[in-house]
Amino acid sequence: MRLAALLVWLFAPFYAFAQSPAYVGSAQCVDCHAEEAEAWSTSHHALAWTQVDAGHVAANFDGTRFDHDGMSVEFVRSDDALQAHVTEKDGETTLYGVHSVVGIEPLQQYLLETEPGRLQSFDVVWDTEQQRWYHLYPDQNLPPDDGLHWTGPYKNWNARCAECHATGFEKKYDAQTRNYSSVQAEIGVGCESCHGPGSAHIDWTKGQSVADDLNEFGFTMNWGKGQAETEIQQCAGCHSRREAHGEGNPLPGTPYHDAYNLAVLRPGLYHPDGQILDEVYVYGSFLQSKMYAKGVGCTNCHEPHSAELKADGNGVCTQCHSVAANPDFPSLTARDYDTPEHHHHPENSDGAQCKSCHMIERVYMGVDDRRDHSFRIPRPDMGMGEDACTDCHEDQDQDWAAQQIEQWFPASEQRGAHFGTAFQAVATGQADGPDDLLGIATDPGMAGIVRATAAFLLQPFGSAEVAAKTASLLTDEDPLVRANAVPLQRQAALPERMQRLEPLLSDPMRNVRISAAKEFLTVPGQALTPEQQALVGQGMDEWQSAISHRLDFPETHLVLGGMALTFRNAPAAERAFREVVTLDPQRAEAWPMLVQLAQINRGPEAAREMLREGLARLPKDPGLLQLKAQLGP
Repeated sequence: MRLAALLVWLFAPFYAFAQSPAYVGSAQCVDCHAEEAEAWSTSHHALAWTQVDAGHVAANFDGTRFDHDGMSVEFVRSDDALQAHVTEKDGETTLYGVHSVVGIEPLQQYLLETEPGRLQSFDVVWDTEQQRWYHLYPDQNLPPDDGLHWTGPYKNWNARCAECHATGFEKKYDAQTRNYSSVQAEIGVGCESCHGPGSAHIDWTKGQSVADDLNEFGFTMNWGKGQAETEIQQCAGCHSRREAHGEGNPLPGTPYHDAYNLAVLRPGLYHPDGQILDEVYVYGSFLQSKMYAKGVGCTNCHEPHSAELKADGNGVCTQCHSVAANPDFPSLTARDYDTPEHHHHPENSDGAQCKSCHMIERVYMGVDDRRDHSFRIPRPDMGMGEDACTDCHEDQDQDWAAQQIEQWFPASEQRGAHFGTAFQAVATGQADGPDDLLGIATDPGMAGIVRATAAFLLQPFGSAEVAAKTASLLTDEDPLVRANAVPLQRQAALPERMQRLEPLLSDPMRNVRISAAKEFLTVPGQALTPEQQALVGQGMDEWQSAISHRLDFPETHLVLGGMALTFRNAPAAERAFREVVTLDPQRAEAWPMLVQLAQINRGPEAAREMLREGLARLPKDPGLLQLKAQLGP
């Protein structure tokens, strides 16, 4: 398949979606579902995004001022409107009206409209507990031309945040003008965000028949007993670190792996042992847990409408982990865990709380405490640098903590080998070879996300032998494993690679189909049968569609530039890398490529001109300085 055709596809429509029910708004639900609506109305879901005049503004806009690292902002009220007078580090002052409000506690953020339709998340936010303004990134130097500045692409609300704070959101980004015309059915996470559009349900209440592809009540999504996996995947759409394949909210009930590519436990996001590091939003943690493996779902612990925990303190855990156990989970050991004989801390102390030992807490966005949902047994003996014991006992080290646990549980079976050891060896460049990762990837006793991570980490060890040993992963029941096993076939001989990957072009999950389609980019067209060409074309269509929804991401154009280079299309590559630095001038990996491509496409003087432009942005970049030594002034 030629790159030119692929790039043309990026701007062509591909799908004629079947007609689905229409969104009607949460207000339509209140009369019949008053109790649920009341619980929802004050929840973090309902207040995830609100209008300024909705009465939820927590911050002080009465002329308060905040100064930080050469910038300042004054927050004021004017005729009942909220405004921010922002003076940037370069001295330029701009008056912005506050467009809308994000969240309710422990912090509240404000959206500013920097041009029609473009909403940006302002970096100075309100701490609702301390009643103060503070900066989300106090240690970063963020001048106005930095991509991470609040006006840059990574703080753009339309692209990065809105789909999880709105109902029925459509981004509607125009790649030609770089403008947004985003729309949504409702701001905030409304009833239809979880249940699906409600028009057919209202028709059902009036006695009208329901379409075959809806449930008996006229919804696209099923909730209730026996639906734990479906419910988890619905929640995970927002509560996960992932790459979306669509341009907004998928219809509730859409399988997760049809709509998203989940981030595995890769370095920078998680610690090698799977504990949370960066902001990863729960799902990737929960998939590691024994609770998930046994069928526990989100609503076993959280009230679905208020989103609050179902009990206070250890009560939410002792619903199941007690002498009474829980008949819904027959493998539970009936035992009293809420006792000093188990937790070895004074009753009612912080150390006696289940979450203190089994759900480490990390702070994000300055003040927002979030807990790891892998429900792991503390392993300070692994020496990973993070553990629940020394979180609290800051005056002690991990050796001390490991000794304490060994004294308390001398016969424990929980101190055996752990995948984190192999993952840490890869992260630190100390892995001897692929054997440990192969063992993890092919171990059916490991959680799917752990096996998928092992497959991901195996890519630098790619070989025909690794391809053969991981071929069985291509038929694994977990779509995350299948998707991450696909790249390991690159080193297989072409006949074996095609034979192994062809079935995945028809996989039930879009994410797997896209992963497989990518691997056919470099397969000569004459090596494919007409049937195979059709399947590859369908997979490419889906990949193209996913890419087309992310053209406002600088990282998307890095991918397109790499694709162009694969096909030796230097002009297309230069256009792609140019778009990268247009969206984010600080992307250092793009500038050296632009200099080299300018020389290929237009000659040495064009390369020197591009080099000067790059150095004006990044004067200390090693790659550009090396090119300067080669090209001269």
